[in-house]
Amino acid sequence: MRVRRWAALIFVPLIVVSSSVCFGRELIYLNSGFSLEVESHIQQNETIVCRTSTGTLEFQASDVVRIEPLPERTENAAAAPLPSATAPAATDQLLAQAAAEQGLPPELVRSVAKIESGLKQNAVSVKGAIGLMQLMPATAAALGVQPTLAGENALGGAKYLRELLLRYHYDSGLALAAYNAGPGAVDKYHGVPPYVETRQYVLKVLREYERQQKLPASATVPAAR
Repeated sequence: MRVRRWAALIFVPLIVVSSSVCFGRELIYLNSGFSLEVESHIQQNETIVCRTSTGTLEFQASDVVRIEPLPERTENAAAAPLPSATAPAATDQLLAQAAAEQGLPPELVRSVAKIESGLKQNAVSVKGAIGLMQLMPATAAALGVQPTLAGENALGGAKYLRELLLRYHYDSGLALAAYNAGPGAVDKYHGVPPYVETRQYVLKVLREYERQQKLPASATVPAAR
């Protein structure tokens, strides 16, 4: 699942003739209200290219509110963890509420979260995906949610899933493939991409969705209030 778009810096210190390079850990604040930590950035005209431990992210400068340097970590300093795991009942309620707000079956949203993160809000993938719905920072920024907050993570994931279902005319297989590999890959191959990981992912989510639909009412995701 990957979404990438962006936009021009509106504070003076980073304005240069053509490009600038800044190194050292930094905190990027976006006008969507989202912020993310990066290792360094370079400004090339109206584009801000940020380097992270997993690759690079590009923003148009107008999407960036400000960039603040972060203090260097000491050798023994531990990375700040995400919030501890949310209680199962609370997690189910958050996912059900997010599904209801987006007009989706709660079992489908929960199935995606189950396969993505094991229903753990403190899960972080090796690629940098965060939380229950495993949102990439760029995806979360585009959706206008803070992925480290369980409620916003659930809502962002449900919103993205709905957008993909609309894009692919409610073909759940294609929508799930795009959630995993990105819409670009689905469009390129005119169907589920020939990636083993993606094909297994689609099958796992659909099987989990089918399993949850067969559960007795008392064991299914609680209705959102």
